[in-house]
Amino acid sequence: MSVSSEITRRAKSNLAFALSILPRERREDMVVFYAFCRTMDDIADDPAMEASARSAALRGWREGLEHGFPAPGEFEREVVDMRDRNHVPNDLLLAIIDGCEMDLKPQRFGTWEDLERYTWKVACAVGLVSVRLFGCQDPVSDRYAVALGHALQLTNILRDIGEDLSNGLRIYLPLADLSRFQYTERDLVGRVHDGRFLALMEYEAGRAEMYFKEAEECLPAMDRESLLPARIMAEIYHTLLVKMRADGFRVFAKRYAISKARKLTILSKHLIARKR
Repeated sequence: MSVSSEITRRAKSNLAFALSILPRERREDMVVFYAFCRTMDDIADDPAMEASARSAALRGWREGLEHGFPAPGEFEREVVDMRDRNHVPNDLLLAIIDGCEMDLKPQRFGTWEDLERYTWKVACAVGLVSVRLFGCQDPVSDRYAVALGHALQLTNILRDIGEDLSNGLRIYLPLADLSRFQYTERDLVGRVHDGRFLALMEYEAGRAEMYFKEAEECLPAMDRESLLPARIMAEIYHTLLVKMRADGFRVFAKRYAISKARKLTILSKHLIARKR
């Protein structure tokens, strides 16, 4: 088993689940790309490493992708080969590293526009690489990838509010949005779950819904089949968003997830629709 395959197998992520339907060659490339994203994220979040060591590790990847790795291991060679074979713009891989590097130090986002620049790096850039690995032909697929990237990342942010607070007091919700509902950073750190919090979360969920809708509306017919893994991801994450809303966003007390059975139902539905 390759290094990339082992990283992807251990992760058990929604994306790894959705990749199972891809043709073998495209699946192998996506496994390498997913492993790259997972590794960059794990470096940024590794509590066992000093911040300086994590920064140096990410810098090593950036320099390797820009100038070549001085002594590449198997995994580095897999990533470079995937990039070169598929003509993936190097800037997109570097943007993903930049986004992960932003997580090294707890920060605050003043407005949605500030947060949007972060979500573009950690999610939209991932989507833009993915549509190339999926073999998409319509340029509109890039727009689909960006809209869906914002939707997925914002859903992640809402789900992980409690965990992010426990991990270095990270807060990703825009401070201007907190202010809109008279809910303070201190309230969030104190895990205050009241009417103000619910109004704030509904507001953010509405923004995520807007991006899910935008992605659906611009889904190009030419690439509908190629984008099947992304469409499965969209339904899994939208189901997660609906679940959180229905349960009153109890994100301080629990981590929301979609069961494997539900994921298989979603996968089966899309596979059946493809055969019609």
